Amino acid sequence: MDRRIRVLIGKPGLDGHDRGAKIITRALRDAGMEVIYTGIRQTPDQIAQAAIQEAVDIIGLSSLSGAHGVLFPKVVEILRKRGAGDILVFGGGIIPNDDIPKLKKAGIKAIFQPGTSTEDIVTFIRANVKNT
Repeated sequence: MDRRIRVLIGKPGLDGHDRGAKIITRALRDAGMEVIYTGIRQTPDQIAQAAIQEAVDIIGLSSLSGAHGVLFPKVVEILRKRGAGDILVFGGGIIPNDDIPKLKKAGIKAIFQPGTSTEDIVTFIRANVKNT
């Protein structure tokens, strides 16, 4: 029997706007996934540690503050250092198109910008997480 996909949604940095993260959290839960939301103002270390402790399959990071170029790759770096580099990471928020290739090179699997449908995010997760 397949187990439910486990997702952690994190808001790294000082960005206090989390409406989008909460919408994604609800949409993923409605799609049958187990979702942990860390809340706002988390450090990359706190997010990575929570993901490891909760044995998640994938992490979704949200940033509206412009710090995504530093914070998103830092989460990936910490996961790799702790032997959890198999946890996929995707991001969303206000992210300029020019930043997307750099983020992907740093290990972010996908970036979802404003206007992306929640169905597209659900489809991405289901296609990229091995559900065993």
